[in-house]
Parts: sequence; structure tokens; C-alpha cells
Amino acid sequence: MHKTLTEKKKRRLFCEISPATYFLSQQKEILKRHVKNWLCRERFADERQRERLPVVVSSESNYMIKRGPGIEPLLQRNKAQNIRLACSKINGLIIRPGETFSFWRQVGKTSKRNGFTEGRVLARGKLVAGIGGGLCNLANTINLLVLNSPLTITELHHHSDALAPDPDGIRRPYSAGTSVNYNYLDYRFRNDTRQPVQLCTWCEGDDLHAELRTTLPCPHAYRLTEEDHHFHQEPDGTFYRVSRIYRETLDPTTGEVIHRELNWNNRSEVLFDYALIPKEQIR
Repeated sequence: MHKTLTEKKKRRLFCEISPATYFLSQQKEILKRHVKNWLCRERFADERQRERLPVVVSSESNYMIKRGPGIEPLLQRNKAQNIRLACSKINGLIIRPGETFSFWRQVGKTSKRNGFTEGRVLARGKLVAGIGGGLCNLANTINLLVLNSPLTITELHHHSDALAPDPDGIRRPYSAGTSVNYNYLDYRFRNDTRQPVQLCTWCEGDDLHAELRTTLPCPHAYRLTEEDHHFHQEPDGTFYRVSRIYRETLDPTTGEVIHRELNWNNRSEVLFDYALIPKEQIR
């Protein structure tokens, strides 16, 4: 008897059969990325310097420890430690014209041997414990720097932009949403400008700080704006954060918008307690 289309859709992928098949699928993807990196002709940035370039292009800061129902404090502390370790491997990196930044080329494999601990990771749509958990926070922070600069994003993977309630109820576009997973889900950007840029990442206590620096002021300014932000409930009861996030290029003198593009048509499954969703934001 032929299977119906519905039955075919319900058939599980190989990686979904068991933890062992998921591991094997991951190893296959890691090997494929190693081969792809070996064959590609990209020039990757690898030089770091202690002295900081003079001009700040963009800067970001955020508190690494999240608290709330269902959030394990130990995994949050471990996450902060993972971010501190990764920051130490990136801080001061110089990306020269034509060079590409690769998150995993700098951070390396997230293993216990390399000093990483068990934090929260997003696996198959669920927040679970995993070695190296929390590095998506760092990747997202770097992505915000780049979105507020003239650099060119060449690889970006999205995950949910609704991992936790908005701090103090204040919504900020791209508070989350950048996914990295060693090494086949990378975050990369290329320097297509005519001057070097420097990526600085460091932690002070439980605060993550990041700056993008260069030698001369950039000709334009940038900002992210969000439209139609709300939460939507599907018939099966699942909630999603929905919005459209735009990237605007501004004239630095007048503030006039000279270019506007849709950066992300956001539809993210809510992965925190539904009771914490502001009722006035549900449609």
C-alpha cells in the first residue's frame, strides 16, 4: 500500500530516531564543514593585537545571566564561563580588507578538554543542557555589532528570538536569534571596506561587552527598527513572537534614512513560560 502524503511528512529524519543517530548526523555535518573550509578560497582573519584601533563603529553590552521560572542557575553560570572563554579567543582580532571573520575558527571546538562547560543549548527546538551552551548569546552580540556597521554578513543562522522574557518588559530587536553550533552552523562576516576593523569582546563580572573598531569614521550610520511586533497563538496552543526587523542606513549628519531593507521576517517559537507573555502583546 502506498503511503499518503501526510504519513510521509510524519516520517522521522535519521537524526531524529535516537540520540545516537543525532550524534552521527552531527559528526557528518562537522566533517562536511571541515572539507568545505579546506576547499574554499576565503581569506580568514587570524591576527590579534592588544592595542585598540581608535574609532568605535558600534558597541554592545548585555547581562549574561538570565533568571526566571524553569531557568537553571548553574547552567546560567556555566554559560557565562563559556562566553568568557570564547571572548578571550576573539578579543582584539583584526579583520583586514577582504578578510572573513569565522566564529568557530576563532573559538575552536566546544569540548571539556578545551575548557568549556555545560550550559543551555537549543537542540531540535528545545532548550537542553550541552557543552559550550550559551555561545549563541556571544554570536548574537557580534551580529548586532555587524548590523550597525558597513561590514557584509556572509553566514547567519537563526534560532528562536523568544528564549526568555524581555528584560524589564522592554523589547529590543534581535535580543536573541543568532544560532551557532560547532562547526557547521557558523557566523561569518567579511570586511568589504578599505580599512581594517577590530573586534573586541570581553566580560566584566556577569556583563558581556563588545566593540567594533576601525581607523577612520564610517561614512554612514545604521540602526535596527521593528514593526508589527506581537505574540501569536496557533490552534495547537503554541505561541510565536512575530515581527519584521529592518536595517536602516542613515546620513550621519542629518539622520535621514537613505536606505532601508528587511533584515528578518521574524516568526520565533516562544520557549519561555507562556504566563510571562505580556497579555497586551497577544493577537
